[in-house]
Amino acid sequence: MDNRNKVLINYNIILVLLLLFLSSCVAIYFAQQTHQYTTNFVVRQILWYIVGVPIIIGVMQPDEEQWRNITWIFYGVCIFLLILLIVAPASIAPVRNGAKCWFVLPAIGSIQPSEFMKVGLILTLSKLIYDHNAKHLHKTLKTDILLIGKLSIATFIPIALIMKQPDLGTALVMMFLYFVMLLVSGISWKLLVPVITATAGIGTLVIYLVLADPLLLQKYLHVSTYQFDRINSWLRPQEYAKTLAYNYLQTVRAIGSGMMSGHFHSGSKVYIPEKQSDFIFSAIGENFGFIGSSFVICLFMSLVFNIILVGLKTKDAYSSYICAGIIGVIVFHVFENVGMDIGILPITGIPLPFISYGGSSLLSNMFAIGLVLNISSRNRSFFFD
Repeated sequence: MDNRNKVLINYNIILVLLLLFLSSCVAIYFAQQTHQYTTNFVVRQILWYIVGVPIIIGVMQPDEEQWRNITWIFYGVCIFLLILLIVAPASIAPVRNGAKCWFVLPAIGSIQPSEFMKVGLILTLSKLIYDHNAKHLHKTLKTDILLIGKLSIATFIPIALIMKQPDLGTALVMMFLYFVMLLVSGISWKLLVPVITATAGIGTLVIYLVLADPLLLQKYLHVSTYQFDRINSWLRPQEYAKTLAYNYLQTVRAIGSGMMSGHFHSGSKVYIPEKQSDFIFSAIGENFGFIGSSFVICLFMSLVFNIILVGLKTKDAYSSYICAGIIGVIVFHVFENVGMDIGILPITGIPLPFISYGGSSLLSNMFAIGLVLNISSRNRSFFFD
């Protein structure tokens, strides 16, 4: 019984998290040498990591059943905060760069509710899939359509609220999470293939209309011209070199200048606005070159691999769905952030998990890691299993 009550710690994930913490501090140190701000972001990032430790410990306490019981409460609180953000006065929810995404609280700083909504959505979609599959043991076309409807409603409510801010990057993360959860939910491929094909077709059509006839989209979808310009600046950066494509060209220049091993001995030389947050990977590439960039990417690959192992070992389906959702969010963040820094994807303002400076992003990621460590701590194998 003593062995059963022991908390099993996944030291592989703890080690990767520690290396990501050290990488974050070093990268932010070099990024802030551009002197855009006078704030010491390294010290603040360390403080956010310290705050994240008790969050991990707290998240590890409830078991799977307790998390299932409080999932809807957590989801409801996150939805309430998103609604409150829309109606809140500018004194506590200012508009920054045309977006109203943060609460600004005294002595705490900026809090972004949409970051915590990602975790809430992971828990909610996992619970919906678990409860649905437990109730409908014999799957039919009708039950699969019903499950798609449940997941769609739970996903598109927060997406609609986030697009009111507007925050396209976070909305894309949630959309990707939605499709990841569809893939692992057990829904028949006879339904999934048409859904995925239709979505890909609509996405292709939208991109074509952005390039060929943007006025049509503006007329029927009421999309701002700024979103169109973001895509055009990615495809034709030289035409927007002094405006929307400035960051894009600077990040490519910074990463290219790092070559194989970087020039950390002489510090950052290419100025990029918000280099410590959204464009942190450019600081890694510039100062540590291909070697340093590859090391950071390998850390993320190791983290994802260890979460996959946890998800495969657990005997609880709800826990495996949570692991799949967390993997989807981390993979999308890394792919999009690195992709926009090296120029293969448009800039969307998505941070690099555990590396970019930002309290809300880091704490939500620490919350997610706490869930994984919770699941891992309860994965026990017994002789007569």
